[in-house]
Amino acid sequence: MKRLIYIFAAMLILGVSGCKEQKKPTPKLWNDLEDDSVEMEDTTLYGVCGDGTAMHSLELITNQGDTLTMGLGEEDDTISCVKGGLSVGDRLAVIVRKGTGDEWDRASLVVNLTTLLGKWSALDKTFELQEGGVVVSTVVEPHPLTEWKIFNGHLVLSTDTFDIYELGADSLYLENKKGIFAYKRMK
Repeated sequence: MKRLIYIFAAMLILGVSGCKEQKKPTPKLWNDLEDDSVEMEDTTLYGVCGDGTAMHSLELITNQGDTLTMGLGEEDDTISCVKGGLSVGDRLAVIVRKGTGDEWDRASLVVNLTTLLGKWSALDKTFELQEGGVVVSTVVEPHPLTEWKIFNGHLVLSTDTFDIYELGADSLYLENKKGIFAYKRMK
């Protein structure tokens, strides 16, 4: 009986010493990151919509004070690349596809940040996107949203990354691997 107790105690000691504390991996903000050792850079241009904006071109006055003029989307797809409309003076986040040779640079995605700000509601979630990347959640939940940003054309809400599927004056559709989430604007 003593021998059995000693064997059990030895196995217990070996089992405990073999368990090492393992670090949990840091969650990624960007799901398509291939190399963990490379930090991704935000390539989004930020600024305001200039008065030279027309149906197929965008004038962007960047936060650095530069004025850039570029085409919108592809020749036959100018509307779908603009999320939230274009109005002079609105704050924008723009992803640019560089042109080659005589080809203009083109905005492949334009997110109207002025339209994005505000209170949004769904059946299970209500939140307000505020200036400065702050999210105010009015529903008590275990993991409330606390911050937001645009990163390489994607909306990052706390630790979740979404594509902006559609953004209108009163509707917001966000998409990720889990599906499409619909929100309506609250007043």
